[in-house]
Amino acid sequence: MTKTFLFLLPLLITISQTFPATGAEPGFLQSVKRNPMKLRTEKLSHFRFYWHDIISGPNPTAVNIVQPPTNNKTTPTGFGMINMIDDPLTEKPEAGSKLLGRAQGFYGLASQEEVGLLMAMNFVFSTGKYNGSTLTILGRNPVFHKVREMPVIGGSGLFRFARGYVQASTHSFDLKTGDAVVEYNVHVLHY
Repeated sequence: MTKTFLFLLPLLITISQTFPATGAEPGFLQSVKRNPMKLRTEKLSHFRFYWHDIISGPNPTAVNIVQPPTNNKTTPTGFGMINMIDDPLTEKPEAGSKLLGRAQGFYGLASQEEVGLLMAMNFVFSTGKYNGSTLTILGRNPVFHKVREMPVIGGSGLFRFARGYVQASTHSFDLKTGDAVVEYNVHVLHY
């Protein structure tokens, strides 16, 4: 009992000194009363571009980092597989069209029932007004649905405080190589 008390005593002293009984806020927390970002009027923007997921060839933009277990009974869906991506985002579906940025992140096969991805990626823009800005997408992508919707959960640069959604639809898919081109329509509220 005495050992427990001696152990807990320093902990209780530390907590009492960190959060005084006066009800004052701790030193690391500060209320913001003004608008430090000087936020302008919120606007809705629509972007359309093409995501190129290249698995084959000498310079793949998607690489497998986790394979599903070999004794996995859900092998038809690939459940458990994870790919890391650095996919080009282009203005048109052709690979040689203008590069707008890159999709960087990962996707994992997260469904045992169908081919359904969990996608976590940043659209990193590299041209024009949005150069250096990012949008973050996190959501479910059931790849064989005609149109898939995923949320935009944030952003950086000109997309600070962004929110919205993306709609993805497959433009082309090569069954032999696994390479895909997907059209993304992005609807985002930002300042």
